[in-house]
Amino acid sequence: MRVFRMQSPSDTLSRPLRDLRISVTDRCNFRCRYCMPAEVFGPGYAFLPKPEILTHEEIATLAAVFCTLGVEKLRITGGEPLLRRGLHELIEMLDAIPGERDLAMTTNGVLLGRFAEDLVGAGLQRATVSLDALDAETFAKMNGVGATPDKVIRGIDAALSAGLGVKINCVVQKGVNENEVSALAEFARSRRVALRFIEFMDTGNTNRWKRDQVVPSADLLAELRRHYDLQPVASPRVGETAKRFHHADLPDTEVGFISSVTQPFCSDCNRARLSADGQIFTCLFATKGHDIKTMLRDGASAEELTQKIAALWGRRDDRYSELRAGLAEPIEKPEMSYIGG
Repeated sequence: MRVFRMQSPSDTLSRPLRDLRISVTDRCNFRCRYCMPAEVFGPGYAFLPKPEILTHEEIATLAAVFCTLGVEKLRITGGEPLLRRGLHELIEMLDAIPGERDLAMTTNGVLLGRFAEDLVGAGLQRATVSLDALDAETFAKMNGVGATPDKVIRGIDAALSAGLGVKINCVVQKGVNENEVSALAEFARSRRVALRFIEFMDTGNTNRWKRDQVVPSADLLAELRRHYDLQPVASPRVGETAKRFHHADLPDTEVGFISSVTQPFCSDCNRARLSADGQIFTCLFATKGHDIKTMLRDGASAEELTQKIAALWGRRDDRYSELRAGLAEPIEKPEMSYIGG
């Protein structure tokens, strides 16, 4: 498809489009309570039928359009993206899109060791690995399938050995895993990898979120500063979701905090999301998506797709996290396993 270029759009709050999260599947081999609780996503759950899921070629086509509109980061997500067959082939297609950009993936890490070398060879630069606890009992309880953290740790080490950049994400939930924070910080420090602590969020409609289950990032930072000399990163990036700190004695090793609940960052959010079945979402908490798959499969040109996406972004006014506290009733939101983390 011929590339069509137009001016990079900004939304109604003057936020540019710079980051695209691409969900390649709504399936996962974990059942984490904050994302896919097992009592909802059980054996009879109706996942997306294969014909509805975008092909590698369709994803690459849409990603190329987004890149012409100013996207500088492509992140592959799920579900668990490594469940998708031939993922390295998609990575190769995305890496071949003209221009320089960040190409990353989020994963629970269980399958990462098996595919790390293929992913690096295909052009993947970084992997963000979810690791919510090092204690086996706590980890098994959180992932909902009894998996042990050693599988994820092996995946992290295999990725590092293959030359893949690694970042660790941890969702912190009060009464569940806040006691794991210091151990995870030491684990990440020992491997010289970045670590992000994420406040428990009200994603989707099934994770039974309550505000009193949130551990504020400020409390976590205070706890970690009892053990480490953490200094703010001097030049935060525009659109960065995390407030980042580095170890004073290891300046190349960071700890960050994603504080969507207590310190919303809507004001410079520059992320769009593409679901596995071709819906564009302009916010993680959006009430609905916008179908782009039908246009694509009906033979729309690059120009038509570009204009459609630019128009969607131009109308964007999402800022749910800033408005959350004032909402009288919960709103219906897409599940994170569908829209991508």
